[in-house]
Amino acid sequence: MNRRAYVPADTAWHLISLRPSGQHDGLRRAAARFGARTVAVSPWRLQARDDDATREQLRQAQACDRLVFTSPAAATAAARLMPLGQLPAGSLVAVGQGTARTLMRHGAAAVQAPTRMDSEGLLALPAMADLDGKRVALITAPGGRGMIAAQVQARGARLLRVDVYERVPLQVPAALWARLQALDTPTVLAASSGEALERVLPQMPPALRRRWQEQPLVAASARLAALATTLGFAHVHVAAGPMPGQLAVAAHDALFS
Repeated sequence: MNRRAYVPADTAWHLISLRPSGQHDGLRRAAARFGARTVAVSPWRLQARDDDATREQLRQAQACDRLVFTSPAAATAAARLMPLGQLPAGSLVAVGQGTARTLMRHGAAAVQAPTRMDSEGLLALPAMADLDGKRVALITAPGGRGMIAAQVQARGARLLRVDVYERVPLQVPAALWARLQALDTPTVLAASSGEALERVLPQMPPALRRRWQEQPLVAASARLAALATTLGFAHVHVAAGPMPGQLAVAAHDALFS
């Protein structure tokens, strides 16, 4: 269900961010442009891997026909362990524009990335169309992006998965739940990860969970919106993409348009 709240334009409001610990600033700045205050609820922190096994996998990945990076965190972690600028032109593929920019900041000369910044968009790129007999390295973290791995293999490629970072689970502090329960302004939940949403919800006090499920949620993709609906959210809106500005626009429109 996609029903707007129709609140007065001058109403104070909050945006709830489920980004990893330490990665809320982009969404906080974007939300502030629309008059929102952001509350950070982190389900995990990101930790880069730096071990011999990961280095060896990345050495093998450099010989692959395609290197697919699934997030800016994957690009940053990989860049610490291998020289991106020496990889062949046309071999680097990113799931979105943010990941592509991170790769280029670390020396990559050319990166292909979709306009639709999700797994479906990446798989629709011309570089991912003819994979029969090719070697594809998926540079990522444990969990998530299962669609990419399955489709790459279904298209006849040999897949090398390289987990260059991991998500270390965090317990949301009781004081933060108390703060959220005390909010008396409209809130919008911004969801760019299904795993994050599924990890946070079981930790929530039941009354707060029911309240959130009756307030707007903006999802970074249609697939994530469908998941949110199955999790009981009644007012789900799909943002134009996962970037902070896109989520902030969708959140503002969900309340005020």
